[in-house]
Amino acid sequence: MQLLRSVSTLTAQTPRLTSGPKKYGGVYTATLIPGDGVGKEITDSVKEIFDKLNVPVEWEQYDLSGEMQGNDSLFQQAMDSLRRNKVGLKGTLLTPTGAGSHNSWNVAMRQQLDIYASMVFCKSLEGFPTRHKNVDFTIIRENTEGEYSGLEHSPSPGIVESLKVSTRFKAERIVRFAFDFALKNDRKQVTCVHKANIMKLGDGLFLNTFRRVAEEYKSAGIKANDMIVDNTSMQLVGRPDQFDVMVMPNLYGNIVSNIGAALVGGPGIVPGANIGREFALYEPGCRHAAKDIMGTNKANPTAMILSATMMLRHFGLDYQANQIASSVYRVIAERKVRTADMGGNSTTQQSHRPFSTTSKPVFANDRMPRVCVCVCICT
Repeated sequence: MQLLRSVSTLTAQTPRLTSGPKKYGGVYTATLIPGDGVGKEITDSVKEIFDKLNVPVEWEQYDLSGEMQGNDSLFQQAMDSLRRNKVGLKGTLLTPTGAGSHNSWNVAMRQQLDIYASMVFCKSLEGFPTRHKNVDFTIIRENTEGEYSGLEHSPSPGIVESLKVSTRFKAERIVRFAFDFALKNDRKQVTCVHKANIMKLGDGLFLNTFRRVAEEYKSAGIKANDMIVDNTSMQLVGRPDQFDVMVMPNLYGNIVSNIGAALVGGPGIVPGANIGREFALYEPGCRHAAKDIMGTNKANPTAMILSATMMLRHFGLDYQANQIASSVYRVIAERKVRTADMGGNSTTQQSHRPFSTTSKPVFANDRMPRVCVCVCICT
């Protein structure tokens, strides 16, 4: 089998948090938030696989829903669990629209825990051809400021003012994260996505910070370029092979990650991670609740399963992560099991059960190629 550079896992060299994940008697504890839509179905897939393979992880589960009013107490319980365990796995929590509804709990988690780096891995998978071949890029998104700062008010009827907050500290922190990721993973180029031609101060700060930091990595052979976000959208659809590592402010990352997911087959197969100094939260890279197929047993659990293997690597459980992730790639390559989003009619259960039957990793030397992450803490 062809050796693939893994898009599904982070190595044991993932950022070591200032205080490690909770482990008692050889068993790690993680917070589990299934989320809305198909979240429970696809996290159940992860739980079943872990049970079948005796993965030493216990869950503190919180069935939080973004659609329910009055869930503030449960949200705080989930946050306390994350603070206690340091590591979590979650689905997407829907955010209601309307002036009287609560703010996004997804955003609140990232901001309160300072989980500042969102990572989305977009890679073509063997056995699942799409329009473009050999797509392989990583989107790194600033997760805590920008348009998602949530600072809005209405000074008078019919007028709304929304503030986009940009700081040099957070721009430099995410840019260094992207370059360190490229350096640790033999990536050759980092592209800054921006709109500095129009937002000359806010995005100009991000772009100028990028250019300054890029100079420090020239000697390491990492190329740097930048691209306006609207052109980036067109280039992704036309020539995605030109991208390697992409770094950008919050809102652009949200949009570009959806384009990236569509290029390689949809949100059901794209894993993701959110990394901070003290906490790590793993979830599918393209944040869709898929409420339209909830309860139909049609959801693709691949993205959630691969995100869970990243969590295992964070714990140092490399063998189990290899075992599960390599089984995922093998099943997809065999083209026998396909959920509806992949053009088949397999159920959620039918699609995940083969992932828990392989007894050893199928990659050469029993090791999957790894994706490393290095966090730079700016002071």
